[in-house]
Amino acid sequence: MQSNFREGAFHAREGGPRQVTQSMPLLPASPANIARAAERLRAGEVVAFPTETVYGLGADATNGEAVAKIFAAKTRPKINPLITHVPDAGTAHRHAIFSPVAEKLAAAFWPGPLTLVLPRKAESPVADLVTAGLETIALRVPRHPVAQALLRACNVPLAAPSANRSGEPSPTDAAHVAESLGDEIMVLDGGAAIMGLESTIIGFDGSTPVLLRLGAIARQEIEAITGPLADAELDPARPRAPGRMFRHYAPKKPVALNITAPLKTDAFLSFGPAPSGAHIVLPLSAAGRLEEAASNLFRLLRLADKSDAARIAVAPIPSHGLGEAINDRLRRAANVT
Repeated sequence: MQSNFREGAFHAREGGPRQVTQSMPLLPASPANIARAAERLRAGEVVAFPTETVYGLGADATNGEAVAKIFAAKTRPKINPLITHVPDAGTAHRHAIFSPVAEKLAAAFWPGPLTLVLPRKAESPVADLVTAGLETIALRVPRHPVAQALLRACNVPLAAPSANRSGEPSPTDAAHVAESLGDEIMVLDGGAAIMGLESTIIGFDGSTPVLLRLGAIARQEIEAITGPLADAELDPARPRAPGRMFRHYAPKKPVALNITAPLKTDAFLSFGPAPSGAHIVLPLSAAGRLEEAASNLFRLLRLADKSDAARIAVAPIPSHGLGEAINDRLRRAANVT
C-alpha cells in the first residue's frame, strides 16, 4: 500500500534540547552554547554546527591533532582535503593568493555556499592535514548566522567537512549528525539546513576557473561572472576537492535513478506529480521546483534508507540549474559514474 513517510516519527521539531540518546542532547544554538562550543574548539575538540548548506563537523584548522579527530569520527580517507571556514574575505586573504577572477567570485558569493580552491600562502597556519598535502587551500565564508557566530567566538579558522560518516548522505538536520556519528559529538542545533546541498567548489588551472564540485550555486550563476568553466577530471585516488569520490552520499539500500514507474516495494523520491504504485512516496518537490528538491534531497534519502522498502527509486530530475548538482549527488549515491 502506498504511504507517505513522515519525519515526525523520528524526532520532534519544537521545544528545548532534543534528546537523541540519553547521553547526547542536541544543544540549541544559543549565545551561551555557541560560547561553550567555541571553548571546546579552542581546546582541540570537534563540534558539529549548522551552515546554510549542510551541517559541518568542525575543528581548529591550525591544530593538526584536532583535525585528525575529524578524520577519525568520519572514517574519512586522509587523501581527501577539507574546506577551511573563515568569517570573512579579509580573513581568507591571510591564507590564500586570490586572482582577479577569484576576487570577483568572492565579492559576488561570500558569505554564501561557494568554496574557492586557491594557492596557499606560505605563512598560513592551517595544518597540512587539512589540505591533504596539496599546495592549495579550500576556503569558504558561510552565511549561516550560527556558523558566523561560532567562527567569531572561537577566533580560529575551522576545518569542517559534512558531519556524517564518510560516504553517507550529508546531514541537513542536527538529529542526522547524532544518528551518523553517535553520542560523543557536541552538536549545535540550528534547525534544518535551508539549501540542503554542499557548497559549489571552484578551483583554477592557471588563470582558468575549474568546476571542482557542483553544489548549491548553479554553474550558470558562476559562469555569469567567469565565463565558461572547465570541468575537473575525476581522480578518486587524489581528489582536489571534497565530494569527488565515485561512491559518495550513499544510503545502504540500492538506489535506482530516472524511474517513472516505481515498484510496489520501492521508496520513491518523486519530482512533480507522483505516479501510483510505490510502497512509500517521498516528494522531493510536488511542484517540480529544483530549489525545493535540493533542500529535501539528503533528508529524504535518509528517510528512505530507514524504511522497509527494498530499494530507493528516484524520479527523473531535470539537468538544468540546480538539477545538475542534484543529479551529480544521485549518481554518486547510486555508484553510477
